[in-house]
Amino acid sequence: MPAAATPKALTKAQIIAQLAEKNELTKKQIAAVLESFADLAYKETKKNKKFTLPGIGILKLNKRKARMGRNPATGEAIKIPAKTAVKMTVSKACKEAILGAQK
Repeated sequence: MPAAATPKALTKAQIIAQLAEKNELTKKQIAAVLESFADLAYKETKKNKKFTLPGIGILKLNKRKARMGRNPATGEAIKIPAKTAVKMTVSKACKEAILGAQK
């Protein structure tokens, strides 16, 4: 008996096609808007350490402290250096739209 197939995420081309159809624009126009939006998000997050994606969430730069860890192959203790990472916080509106209102 085959396992139930998991749904696949939309590809960039599928996202562009759906947005173009819904907004009555060409795929080329939508692709340009998405590229511009992504560039803006990268630049603003780098410059201001934060970028809000309206209705979706917030991109933030997050500083992580140096810490001790373990090599899973050998069990040897290793030092993990401090670094900056990008973190995405999902907005309340996005959570409620996807999961419904939860108590």
